[in-house]
Amino acid sequence: MTRIKICGLSLPEHVQWANEVLVDYVGFVFASSRRMVSEEQAIELSALVDPRIQVVGVFVDAPLGRIVSLSDKQVINLIQLHGNESAEYIHEIRRLTNLAVIKALWSPSVDDLQSPSAEAADYLLLDSAQPGSGRCFDWTVAKACSKPFFLAGGLGAHNLEDAIACCHPFAVDLSSAVEVSGRKDRFLMHQAVACAHRL
Repeated sequence: MTRIKICGLSLPEHVQWANEVLVDYVGFVFASSRRMVSEEQAIELSALVDPRIQVVGVFVDAPLGRIVSLSDKQVINLIQLHGNESAEYIHEIRRLTNLAVIKALWSPSVDDLQSPSAEAADYLLLDSAQPGSGRCFDWTVAKACSKPFFLAGGLGAHNLEDAIACCHPFAVDLSSAVEVSGRKDRFLMHQAVACAHRL
């Protein structure tokens, strides 16, 4: 079974649908995006999440205090960094929160997989050059990854099987592929989770 994360949840019904299929991870975006949620929204949404599901907070070059606050309030279980965060930043946020860190790399090269920030993280998230665009990148690069990674970028029920067979990710990460007209779709979420969990 391949783990799956559905990112960009912003409404109570999104959490309800994630609970229905028992997705492995849900992502709340705290960076500038049409999927962005406030701390107050995240507190309300996280209270609805099935306790068997891990909540990932997604940040871009955020002040350390903001992440620590969400951790202290037990809103998030993992931290995903999508900016230019250094290895030192990652070490410090892990020390302050005691939470695992996922470091995102965009259209990564083999050298990127061995960068100091990548080495400092617990997991990597390998994404396309334009996160959220629904576009794929060269999955063969992921085969050189030495630590558990989330595969993102243009994934959906139409290509999950090929992606998982190609590089055997720890987890897959979907957002736009489970949306219709920019809104999360219950059927597509169910379809994607069922596909990942059977592989």
